[in-house]
Amino acid sequence: MSELQELRKKALNLSVSDRLLLLKAIADSLNEDLRPRPQLPPEFLDKLRGIGKTDSPPPTDAEVEAILEERLVEKYLK
Repeated sequence: MSELQELRKKALNLSVSDRLLLLKAIADSLNEDLRPRPQLPPEFLDKLRGIGKTDSPPPTDAEVEAILEERLVEKYLK
């Protein structure tokens, strides 16, 4: 019996949930092989981190709530 046939036989003996997990793992693996992610230059993350830096302190919880409320009002009441 070939290795593939043995794997198939073992897979068919798994529970439905385990077969679904195996199927997802195989699909994820194929996705990675067929659509590899581009290699990013090492300095990319440093540049990306710099985008979010500001000289001002982060907003307080109250300020965040006010911002969210304002956006919801804009979205649903205007």
